[in-house]
Amino acid sequence: MKNIFSRLFTRFFLISFSFIAPVVNAALPVQMDGKELPSLAPMLENVTPGVVNIATEGSVQMQQNPLFADPRFRQFFNVPNQPLERKTSSLGSGVIVDAKRGLVLTNNHVIANAHQITVTLLDGRQLEAEVVGTDPATDVAVIKIPADNLTAVKTTDSDALRVGDFVVAIGNPFGLGQTVTSGIVSALGRSGLGIEGYEDFIQTDASINPGNSGGALVNLRGELAGINTAIISPQGGGNIGIGLAIPINLALQIMEQIVDTGEVKRGFLGVSMQDLNPALAEAFGLEGQHGAIVNQVMKGSPADKAGLVTGDIVLSTDAKPIKNAADLHNRIGILPVGAKILFKVLRDGKESEVMVTVDESPKAISSSPKAINELLKGVTVGDIDKANPYFGKVEGITVKAVQRGSIAWRSGLRSADIITSVNKAPVKSLQEFLAAVNKKNDSLLFRIIRGNTAAFLVLKK
Repeated sequence: MKNIFSRLFTRFFLISFSFIAPVVNAALPVQMDGKELPSLAPMLENVTPGVVNIATEGSVQMQQNPLFADPRFRQFFNVPNQPLERKTSSLGSGVIVDAKRGLVLTNNHVIANAHQITVTLLDGRQLEAEVVGTDPATDVAVIKIPADNLTAVKTTDSDALRVGDFVVAIGNPFGLGQTVTSGIVSALGRSGLGIEGYEDFIQTDASINPGNSGGALVNLRGELAGINTAIISPQGGGNIGIGLAIPINLALQIMEQIVDTGEVKRGFLGVSMQDLNPALAEAFGLEGQHGAIVNQVMKGSPADKAGLVTGDIVLSTDAKPIKNAADLHNRIGILPVGAKILFKVLRDGKESEVMVTVDESPKAISSSPKAINELLKGVTVGDIDKANPYFGKVEGITVKAVQRGSIAWRSGLRSADIITSVNKAPVKSLQEFLAAVNKKNDSLLFRIIRGNTAAFLVLKK
């Protein structure tokens, strides 16, 4: 469960492995005075078989005394030459979105650090799942289950949602088993919460509690509108009527990239943006404050090549109005590399259109035996794009992706880890990191930060 009351976010984790039949409040009789009463039961009978419970087992690195990184200290204190680990287990939810291929959408934080993932269907079948890919920046993960006779939940166009639409949340709160709650869409396009790198949440008052992560948010036609992800509540608390879900349109875009390529490549324009305020809007002759101002254009970037210049005000992309800089950031970040996007900009009081071709961010470097040390084959690293919620601003580089089964994966390196030193030498940039790992070493000693812990990690053949 994520908690943003007092700016503290806690992931949805579950506490038991129980599985029971769906819970649906039905206080009214089926008929009254000979007339059939409205009920969600028929719709739920079609949808609930497509919502699954997810159990994981894994481990996380524990913080280790830096002195034990020195083999002489380890030998003196008889400390084993291996990273310290703590076993973990948790439960979450998922949604079958492709029955033929056995694809299940869930949250990245539900399966993070998992060595074993068990999916339980509504009919009681338990299946071992494999990870197709994850995207920590949007908290989307795709897993695959080997089964026949699966039921997929039909999706809807989440862009068509309106505030006030009725929705139903289905998941596994507190490990109770599949549970159904209802409410309305309270708000759309929630961002700037600091939960994910790319935020465009659906807000709902349908009861969402710890354990609903990865579950379904459906409309009254039983169509999947979002993936339940977070709640806002006092620390350690449960639902207070503010739940957040990833729009299904965004989740499906991420899923297709993961299925096609095994990873998500972030769109890159090469511009810096800022929000409009009343004073800026007046200075630029705008009646409202919607849009984003271009305050810097990187030379040679896609934006520069397309003709965007400092001072342009981006009003819309592909005919969809821009709310602010964060809105534009989210739209660009989820586009695949090579996509074209039409900007409507205001320049010197006149509107014009600029077509930009999205490129891959140069801040992400995928390792290979020729590029860097062979120990890091299958690892993608990049610059840190946001502060750690526990340690604040940290100098180092971040791990964007780790290929399952690689040396780094087997050694315990995971996506979203922050590497602050290589062989006890601090690294503050990609250049310093590449220089450090390019050296001919049979092993690499990393100091990493993962969530609220720091640890040393050894990579060796």
